[in-house]
Amino acid sequence: MATLAAIAARRAATYARTPASSQAASLISRRGFAGAADHHGPPKVNCWQDPMSPSKWKEEHFVIVSLSGWGLAIFSGYKFFTGGKGKKEENAVEAAH
Repeated sequence: MATLAAIAARRAATYARTPASSQAASLISRRGFAGAADHHGPPKVNCWQDPMSPSKWKEEHFVIVSLSGWGLAIFSGYKFFTGGKGKKEENAVEAAH
C-alpha cells in the first residue's frame, strides 16, 4: 500500500510541475513499441516455404539469402577469373617433395 501511495504522490508532483499545455499530453498513455506487432498486408513466410516468391519472405530471411547469393557470386567470379590458382600451387608444392 505504501508503494501505491508513493507512486500516486510522485505522479501528482509531476503533474503539478508540468505546464498546463502539456498536462493533457502527459495523461495520454504511450504504447511504445507495442504497435510493431500489427501486421500490414499479407503475412510473411519463411524462405523455404515459398522459395520462388522473395516478396513474401520475412525480412531477415531475405537479407540472409541475398548476402549469401552475393558472396557466392563474388567468390565464384574470383575463382573463375583467377583460374583456381590455389590448387595449382598446392600441386606444385607436392611435386617438389
